[in-house]
Amino acid sequence: MKPLRQILSLLCASFLMIQCGSSPKGDSAYFEIVFKEDQKTFTQNDSINLAVLAKLNLEADSVAWTIQSQKMTGTAINNGVLPLFDWPMGTHKVLATVYTFEGQKNIAREFTIVATQKPVIYTYSILERLPHDIKAYTQGLEFDGADLYESTGQYGQSSLRKLDLKQGKVLRNEPLDKAFFAEGLTIFGHKIIQLTWRENTGLVYDKESFELIDQFQYDKSMQGWGLCNDGNFLYKSDGTQKIWRLDPESYRELDYIEVYTDKLKIDQINELEWVDGKIYANIYQKDAIAIVDPQSGAVEGVINLKGLQKEVTQHNALDVLNGIAYDGTLGQLYITGKNWDQIFKIKVQTKE
Repeated sequence: MKPLRQILSLLCASFLMIQCGSSPKGDSAYFEIVFKEDQKTFTQNDSINLAVLAKLNLEADSVAWTIQSQKMTGTAINNGVLPLFDWPMGTHKVLATVYTFEGQKNIAREFTIVATQKPVIYTYSILERLPHDIKAYTQGLEFDGADLYESTGQYGQSSLRKLDLKQGKVLRNEPLDKAFFAEGLTIFGHKIIQLTWRENTGLVYDKESFELIDQFQYDKSMQGWGLCNDGNFLYKSDGTQKIWRLDPESYRELDYIEVYTDKLKIDQINELEWVDGKIYANIYQKDAIAIVDPQSGAVEGVINLKGLQKEVTQHNALDVLNGIAYDGTLGQLYITGKNWDQIFKIKVQTKE
């Protein structure tokens, strides 16, 4: 037996699956989990040295460790050491089953993983200015080859559009029902997939005819904000720090990443665009785009777009930056915003 209040760093006796909420009330009065590093946040380069501290006059025979996380399964904890290599960003929970002569005690502690490195800061230069409908409350913008599609929002004004980029003309316009507030969109094969905000509904159109061919309901994601795809999966933001990965046929939410810099989480993630293996994420009400690793959620870079909104016509309905479109064939990035009268082709460059 170990003496009272001695920190017990014990071999993982077994790997038990403990369900959330199963810990009897009061178990934390006997023991607590401590991190020898005395940290609250960690990176993928770290390992956590776990220990159990006895708080009352009750001794432990052994401890079994496990992890409770929607994003990590089957993680081995050997000799009380938890390596974090390749773990995704966000909050996770470690659980300990402490075996005593009075029976087992179940305790838990959360920890957060942040990005290993600071994001690279980028700036921009304007290469070209193109006309844009000043009444378009842009929610999503995406190329399909040379064709540019746009989703516009507001109740009673929401629409799905096909645009002439050079002329700024609306070639096709499909108004939504007044009950819907449109958000992001993406093109996947022959389909255009468009989100709605608080209506818990995704709309699916035939790309050629704009005919509504399907609808789907969100699951655990809170709302519909931004949408993009990598050719295999859809990626959906919901206004939090989460980006959800969806099956493009069933629209089922498969999992999610949480977006973090090396210091903090990035929430209110809005418009999304897939750019050369990364997710470009517009942050609502910020003049910035986060460049996100789609596997871990780490913010690898930030494009500072401060001053771009001042380049458009200033008017009462003018709203924030929102709208990222990438022409992958030419490697060109286009940016606009809500009720902006211009779309900007920009060059992204490292800030000196």
